[in-house]
Amino acid sequence: MIESAVTWLLDVLAAPSIGLTSIFIISFISATLLPLGSEPAVFAVVKANPAMFWPAVFVGTLGNTLGGAVDYFIGYRAKVAFAKERQSRWFGWLKKYGAKTMLLSWVPGVGDPLCTLAGWLHLPFWPSVMYMAIGKFLRYVTMTAVLLYIPNGFWKTVGDFFERLIG
Repeated sequence: MIESAVTWLLDVLAAPSIGLTSIFIISFISATLLPLGSEPAVFAVVKANPAMFWPAVFVGTLGNTLGGAVDYFIGYRAKVAFAKERQSRWFGWLKKYGAKTMLLSWVPGVGDPLCTLAGWLHLPFWPSVMYMAIGKFLRYVTMTAVLLYIPNGFWKTVGDFFERLIG
């Protein structure tokens, strides 16, 4: 049952008619619930339609920033869950640098917990969200631009490799 639900969700998200919606959903979920990478979704839409570069980057940034805000609120309400972590160096670092640490919210594996810890520490919400958005925006612009400059032949080679590997 779960497998069919996941397959259905992936089919819906892959639908080309809802590219920006897919980017938003994937970007939001990747910042909150599941360890997904949202950059491939942004890149796929931009690669299929280069005129969508800025809309895709902005929608990805919005979805990922809202997901980070959800992480912030989870942390805001989760003091008990993080009680023993209070002694870690992350807390001192977050207290020292404050909301500016949210510029690192884009870092894989570190960014989402940073957003949660920012909420736990009750860092100012709007400055935290602003810095989250800046960091995430810069990530999407950089990653998508870099991926676009890789020649098409490379992506065909990668696709052929995985096709041989799987099939």
